[in-house]
Parts: sequence; structure tokens; C-alpha cells
Amino acid sequence: MAPKSDVGTKRKLPSRSKDSNTKKPKYEKRPPPPPADEPDSVSDDDFGDLSDHDEDGGASLSGMKTQNNGDIQSKDNDGKTFERGQTSRESHQKQKQLAQDRKANKPLADELTRAKKLWERLRRKSHVPKEERDKLVEELFAITTGRMKDFVLKHDAVRVVQTAIKYSTPERRKMIAKELQGTYALLAESRYAKFLIGKLIVEGDKEVRDLIVPEFYGRVRKMINHPEASWILDDIYRGVASKEQKAILLREWYGPDTFLFRGTGEEEDAPTAELSVILEKEPGKRAPLMKYLLDLTNQLIQKKMTGFTMLHDAMYQYYTNVKVGSEEAKEYMEMIKEDENGDLLKNMGFTKYGARLVCLLLAHGTAKDRKQILKTYKDTFQLMSTDPHGHLIILTAYDTIDDTVLTSKSIISELLGKSEQNDASNIITLANDPNARLAIRYLLEGASKALFDGSRAGDLQLLEQIWEIRKTTSKKDPDTRRKELVAALSPSLLAAIASSAEDLVATSFGCQLVTEALISCTGDKSEALKAVAQTAGGDPDAEVEKGDEESEVIADFPSPPHISKIPHGGRMFKTLISGGHFDRESRKVIPCDPPLRFADILYPVIKEHSVSWATGPSSFVVLNLLEADDFSHAGELRKTLKKHKKQLEKAATEETPEQKAAREAVKTNGEAEKVVKKGKKAGAKEKPVGNMGSKLLLEKLGK
Repeated sequence: MAPKSDVGTKRKLPSRSKDSNTKKPKYEKRPPPPPADEPDSVSDDDFGDLSDHDEDGGASLSGMKTQNNGDIQSKDNDGKTFERGQTSRESHQKQKQLAQDRKANKPLADELTRAKKLWERLRRKSHVPKEERDKLVEELFAITTGRMKDFVLKHDAVRVVQTAIKYSTPERRKMIAKELQGTYALLAESRYAKFLIGKLIVEGDKEVRDLIVPEFYGRVRKMINHPEASWILDDIYRGVASKEQKAILLREWYGPDTFLFRGTGEEEDAPTAELSVILEKEPGKRAPLMKYLLDLTNQLIQKKMTGFTMLHDAMYQYYTNVKVGSEEAKEYMEMIKEDENGDLLKNMGFTKYGARLVCLLLAHGTAKDRKQILKTYKDTFQLMSTDPHGHLIILTAYDTIDDTVLTSKSIISELLGKSEQNDASNIITLANDPNARLAIRYLLEGASKALFDGSRAGDLQLLEQIWEIRKTTSKKDPDTRRKELVAALSPSLLAAIASSAEDLVATSFGCQLVTEALISCTGDKSEALKAVAQTAGGDPDAEVEKGDEESEVIADFPSPPHISKIPHGGRMFKTLISGGHFDRESRKVIPCDPPLRFADILYPVIKEHSVSWATGPSSFVVLNLLEADDFSHAGELRKTLKKHKKQLEKAATEETPEQKAAREAVKTNGEAEKVVKKGKKAGAKEKPVGNMGSKLLLEKLGK
């Protein structure tokens, strides 16, 4: 029989007996070999020629270290050596003293020590009285004045200067800024001193800013690539520099010629960073300028330094000056999309011109390009919706992506949430955010004046540009696209109104969203309409009751007034009763389909207190009920109002609380009173006193 193979089996070593002397000790020490003729006694002189390691590899004497001169030093457990008769503690004290001596021999050693002691006291703001702090600041300035440049270049001393700036007067800040002139570019490259520049600019004024910013001229290309200086440069560009200073800094991205030769005459007084203007005046330099700009932006993208506002502004200038559909434009699109992890696109979504560039990429791109851009922003849409610039990317995606299923799954589902509870809370948050509300209401009401007022004129101009571009890049009809997206949005929106109507109608923005949703959404609206009507319940004139025990607790959080007392509540009910928006051109209400018939839903809720509504701030709600064509209880409401005609007459003639408050405000404000008198002299009509809705109700009842 063939022997079994040992492959794959573990061989068992022969065991040793306990008395075996072949087992190696855990730590083996080999003594030095004895001399050939070992003497009976050994003298101290016999060790004179021994070194740390002899030729045979023997270890040195245990716990001892010999020197060539014969002196012996002991070694502690940590391996540190110290002299004979000296303990480890004494050795550490000696080393500490040597370190202190070295510091004392450095320049400004005494001044730095005193300044750091003052700083230790000053930085504990709550523990130092104002009088004492003023004295400490005076002493600190006495030490640092004239030596600022020496202090700021030391990592432990620059904090002292920052504290001096914090507690200094404007005059002293200017003094510090002037003393540091010529060093700001160097300070920006320092890991610690760069914060001093930020402190000076934040605490200083325009004069300090104008001392610091010009020192970065001509150094942008070098500093934007520096790991420390790049961030302080971009912070100054984004938040501090004036319009002219920003233009000068951005021009350096186009090449050294555009910075050095900015033209003469008017352009010298007001330099521009618009690349189109520069290329129009010097068309022969287009190729080198565009190449320089492309190389610099690509260099930062390759280094993963993609969070700079300057970079995004420069990229926008490049893309808007290439021909649409050209190879340059296609290659630039690919460069942006191929950025690893999509950090470039994510960062661009939160700056002004970065977001605008993404909008243009969505408009000019193919369906594949748009899908890849949307994928990059996954899990970011909620944050983008609240950003002053990022929400424009969402609106552009609504207007340009033909695949509405993709848009609803990628954007709408993330904005609203995954469950009904999350839907309601998210919608309440989005409805009251000045930017995020556009991400929902834009689908419901389009580019209305309520959404795009004067402050958003630039946003509307961008969207109008997108609408022109999509005529050649999108195939789906805009109205069809919007209706499909509204259908995807409607179930979650109506469910949130039905479950959280009280929270939504508590604010003006919430009332506007509820109104637009009930008019524009598709599907069953009955539960949502009932929930909104229930918010009108209760006596409008009843005071909020507070228990004795709870009064102290809820004193800081008073209960909101009845919805009939707030203007946006009355406007919401008026529009819902009308069943649509009023069209100024046709001078009539355009009803929604199917009709809401909200008048019959609301009346049973306010029936008991209809007179209070008719004589209060929301009197027009009752007037709209009488004028509604689909209101089936008009006769009953007329009888109720006629019985309380005296109350209507009183409300129609007496000054309302709002009018009284406005009159008192005019009296206390002298300037406002002058304006009122001036208006009277010019023949301006005075506003009538009394409840206008009650007056119109009386006229209607008299017919």
C-alpha cells in the first residue's frame, strides 16, 4: 500500500519532557565569553576596553551604559539616560529647564510670555469685568504695537493679536491693518495666521478691506492652488470684496494679460469680469484666454478642490462663451460629469453661478446627461430646495426632463418623504421656507407673481432662458409635463392637508399652499376640504382661556388668534369659496375642474357664529358665500344677517381695531403724519372708516 500523502495534514511535533533542557527560554541573554585564563579577581580597570556590543554580539552590562571615557550612566525603565546619582524626575526637570532656556533665548521671548498671560485672562470673557478687561487690552497693545509682524507669524502669538483685534476700537483695528501691510499674502499661506485676516475683515470696515484685498491682486493663480491661502482668498471674494474687487480677482482666471491691461477710461474706473465683454473688445485673444481658463479650472478639478465660489464663477464664464453644441461645450460637459463622487456638481448647486451653470447643463444636455446629473444629487434635493440658489436646479429639472416618472421618483419623493407622517411634516417645513416653497408651488401655479416678485427677477429671467432652450432639446409639451408632475405630487399633498390642516393654515405661506393645492391638485379632495373647513370652527370673539397652573408655563407661547382674525385665513376661504382664481384680463373667476363646492362645506362650521364673521376682519368671506352660485343655504344666511342688521350697521360705521392701530401709529410717527398731511393737500382720498365687508353686506341685504 502506498504511504499516505502529508499534503493538507498538520504534522504533530514530538513532545518534550518537562525536564528537557532543549526548550529555549523566552528571553535569552548570552554573557560575554570568559577570557582564556580567568583570573581569581577582577579589577575595575579590566572593563575599560569593553564597548556596548563586543565583537561576539554579547549584550552590554545589565542596567549600565559605558562611555569611552569610562563614565557610567544609568538607564530608567523608559530608556532615558541620566547621570549617576540622578533620578528620572530630576532628569525630566533638567530637560524642562533646558527647553525653557531655549525659549528664553528666542526673540521677543519676554514679551510673548507676558502677552500670553494676558491672553489667558482675556479669553475668559464672562470672568473678567469690563474695567479690568480695558486695562488688560491697554497692556496688551503696549506689548504688541510696533511688533505685530513678529507676533502674527508665530502660531501661539497670532491668537494674542486676534484677541487684541476683538476688543480693539475701530481706530486701533486700522492701525493694526496698516502695520501688517505687505504681509497679507504671506499670512494667508500660514496655517494659523490666515484666521487673523478673516478677523480683521469681519471686525473692520471698508477702509480695512481696501487695505487687505489689493494685496491679493496678481497672486490669484498661485493662492487658489495653495492648501491654506485658497480658502481665505475665496472667503474674501465671496463675502467681503466689492463688485470692482471681485471683477479684478476673477479676471486673473483669464490670464495675466487681462489683469495687467484692464483698459483705459471708463473701464479703468469700473473693471468688468464678463468674459463676453473682454472677448468682444479683443477677439484675437479668444484662444489663449479660453485655454488659460480651461487649464486653471481643470487643474483644480483634478486636485478635488471644487468648493470655491471663484471656480464656479469662472466655469460659468467659460461655458457661456462657447458655442452651443460645439466640441468645446461637449468636452466641458463630460469634464464636469466625470468628476469622481460628483463633488463638483454638488458644490456647484449651492453657489449663484454654479447653480446657473447646472441649469444650463440640464437645458442643453441629452436625456442621458440629465439622468446622470439627477443621480449625482440623490439625497441632496431637500437641502437644495431650501438654498437660495439650489432650488433653481429643481425648477429647471421640472421644466426640462421629459421622463416625469424619473423626476417624481428622484425629486418629488425625496422632497415629501417616504411615509404619510414624513410627508406632512416635510410639507409643513417646505411650505414655510421662502425658497423651498417654490419647489412645490411652482408645479401648481407656474411662474406667478406671488412666487416671483421683484427680488426674484433674476430667477425668472433664468427660467425664461431655460424655456427658450428646451424648445430644441425637449420633446414633451410643457403643459403635459406639468400636469403629469402635479398628478404625482397630488396624493401626498392632499393627504398632508387632510391630516395637518391646522398646522398648515397657521401661516401665510401655508394658507397659500393649501389654496393652490386644493385648486390645482387632481384626485379626491373631499377629506382635505373638510379638514380645512374645520379650522374655521369656534367663536371668533371668544378669548383664549388659560388655566391658573398653565398660565405661567404658556405665557411665552400664546395661543394663535382665530383664523378669521388673520388676513391670510380670510383670503384662503374667499378663494376656495369662489372655486378658482380671479383673472384680471377677463374680469371673472376661472373655476377649477371639478368644482370645489366649498361654500356648502364651510357654512355648517361657521353657521353658529356667522354674524361674528360678518362683522369681523373676514367679513368678505360671508359676502362671498352670498355671491357664490353653488351655495345652497343663501336664503338661510340672509335671514340670519337681517336679524342682526344693527350689528352690521355698527361694524360698518365704527372704526375697526386695525384702523385704530394704524391711526395711533401715524400719530406716534412724525414722518408718517407729514406724509398723510401732504397727501391730503394733494387731494388724496382718505380711507373710509368702518368694516368695508359689512357695508357691502348691508347693500346686498337691502336689495
